[in-house]
Amino acid sequence: MTGLPLIIVFVIAIVVMVVAISKFKVHPFISIMLISLIFAIVAGIPLVEIPNVIGTGFSNTFKSIGIVIILGALIGTLLEKTGAALKMADVVVRLVGKKNPEMALLIMGWIVSIPVFCDSGFVILNPIRKALVKRTGKSAVATTMALSLGLYISHVFIPPTPGPIAAANTLYEGIGQDANLLLVIGYGVICSILPLIVAYLFSIYIGKKVKTKVELGLEEDEAVASYEELVASYGKLPSGVASFAPIVVPILLMGLSSGLNMAGVKVDILTFLGTPIIAIAVGAVLGFLILVQQKKADEFYEITNETLKVTGPILFITAAGGVLGNVIANSSMVDYITDNSTALATLGLLFPFLLSAILKTAQGSSTVAITTTAGIVAPMLSVISLATPQLAALTVIAIGAGAMTVSHANDSYFWVVTNFGNVRVEDGYKTQSLGTLLVGLAGIINVLILYLFIK
Repeated sequence: MTGLPLIIVFVIAIVVMVVAISKFKVHPFISIMLISLIFAIVAGIPLVEIPNVIGTGFSNTFKSIGIVIILGALIGTLLEKTGAALKMADVVVRLVGKKNPEMALLIMGWIVSIPVFCDSGFVILNPIRKALVKRTGKSAVATTMALSLGLYISHVFIPPTPGPIAAANTLYEGIGQDANLLLVIGYGVICSILPLIVAYLFSIYIGKKVKTKVELGLEEDEAVASYEELVASYGKLPSGVASFAPIVVPILLMGLSSGLNMAGVKVDILTFLGTPIIAIAVGAVLGFLILVQQKKADEFYEITNETLKVTGPILFITAAGGVLGNVIANSSMVDYITDNSTALATLGLLFPFLLSAILKTAQGSSTVAITTTAGIVAPMLSVISLATPQLAALTVIAIGAGAMTVSHANDSYFWVVTNFGNVRVEDGYKTQSLGTLLVGLAGIINVLILYLFIK
């Protein structure tokens, strides 16, 4: 099958995949793999070649991104278990001031979620949020939304969170280059500006409109630990420098290597250390040294085991997305779209944003939305005029913006925020769902503004 009928079949396949995941609770890995196989058969790829197409898509994705995802997640777990995440939060509070807890929580959430999953980040920082509310008398809902949205923005925009890493590798592979994670990080930081502003303003606004269950008299207030009690629960916290090092040092290594390469200076050791796998491995080592300093090195085995359990599903879903992308690349669909690309090309960065937003809203997982969208879009980058290193990096951010839009009842993060934030479910739609919609739209607007300067 070729031409327009194949496009229609592809759209139907995506709808079936989304329905299977969201309605019938089929695991995303199984759903994506089955759709890839069926689409390969319908697209007319010779039967004897299909196993190789599937195997190549799967193995190439694992080869390029597997270790990076595992090490990035390991850094996050180490920061969580050692109290380094709490220390980073404390540094932010000291810089911003206790009189503006919304801003403090927004920034600390954004920083902590660079290596830590937003769900875990919210649980880690929620005791600090409660203590700040008690200490300042500010709105509990406003602080909840500031923390939630700050965590979410970096979660979908900035490596080493698995989604952006996987998308970067998939998209750069689509243009035949190695992923430039430093560029993705840089664009992710820049494109966080407008979403962070919108998140802050929305948090202040919604805090005046919505109350928690306690404020509504539906539940009794619970005892809130002081900051000192939180610190005591971890033992002595690491220093601020040690806490930030596992995040900052890998970024500096990649930046130094990239800068020297652009200047035409080649230093083997710096090139080696600046490779994403090695740079993030250095970050993991720095995280492990904090564990050693706290005399908890014997916990490293269990921490690693816990990390592998968390990253396993992400790795396999990401690899399944690579399979779908490779099937698309080996079908005649890309050629047909290329020959009739005028309408699609006009959408540009809106195409990956809308596709990611549809997948996110329909099935709930931001990581699934990011990796699946990247797999679909990668073979089409030249069609939508995004086949340069700069625009591929910006496409990662556009996909991430879509993956924020919208968090509701099928998203685990929705339930983390509403439960730990002590907000009624119906108010969760007014806060978390509306907030992620606004921040996602702000994200794509920020992306389009940056696009004007780099196209």
